[in-house]
Formats: sequence, C-alpha cells, structure tokens
Amino acid sequence: MPAKSDSRQRAWARFVTAQALLLERIEAAFAEAKLPPLAWYDVLWILENAREGELRGRLRMADLARKAVVSRSNVTRLTDRMEKAGLVARFDCPMDGRGTVATLTPKGRALRAKMWPVYKKQIDTLFGAHLGAREAEAIAATFEKMIDSFKRKTP
Repeated sequence: MPAKSDSRQRAWARFVTAQALLLERIEAAFAEAKLPPLAWYDVLWILENAREGELRGRLRMADLARKAVVSRSNVTRLTDRMEKAGLVARFDCPMDGRGTVATLTPKGRALRAKMWPVYKKQIDTLFGAHLGAREAEAIAATFEKMIDSFKRKTP
C-alpha cells in the first residue's frame, strides 16, 4: 500500500492532467461553436455576478484580476480585446477616481448566455458523468476547504 504522501502526489498529478485535458476539450468545443475562449467566459461571468458594495454589476480591474482564472497580467489585455468587441466597458471608479472599473455590457451578457449551454454540456459530459452525487460533494468540499485556506493566507 502506498504511503499517504505518495497517494497525495498521485492525486495531484491526476488532477493536473485531468484539468489540462478538460480545459483543452472545453476550448475546442467553444472554438467549434465559433465562440471565444474560456477566459472570456470567465470574465463575463465574474462581471455578471459582481455584487460588491455600490459597484453592483461591475468590478474594479484589480478585483477582476484577483477573481479571474487567467493570470493578472493578462486581464488588462483581455479586457482591452473584450472592450473593443463591445462586451465590457471601462471607466474611472466613481468612488475615488483612482482605479478603473469594468462593467458588463448587454452584448457581453448576451454572449455569456450563448456560451453557457456549450460550457455546461462540456462540464456535464466530461466531468459530471464520471462522478456520483457523493463523489461530487466530497470533491467540492475538498476544494472549498482549500479555497478557504488560501483566502485566509496572503501570498
């Protein structure tokens, strides 16, 4: 029987491999549907669900960068492209004028809604089909524990 650390390392290796394969196939499904990449969906979803204080439905760029799956350095370039496509708008922060705020446009909201069925199908068939309800709950609880731990610690 392998040692605990060996099974944890094996789990890590399988997680990294599975994640890479899942993302590759999700990206392919978006491309086949002639939709933008997953990073665009991520930004659109974050903005659509932003509910922070007086900035309802919008976020400071720094907060968007912190929440996005893409790297922080890429968020500015990504939102530049998304703004040119009319999916997001950016303006000076109304509360202090120092930062920049991003908000979702109606066109961005419509694109996110169009992307969701493609994304959901991939989640259901590539990921969900391999899990029973108890397994899904256990995995979700494990990741929530990790996320909570990371949020309490500053890098």
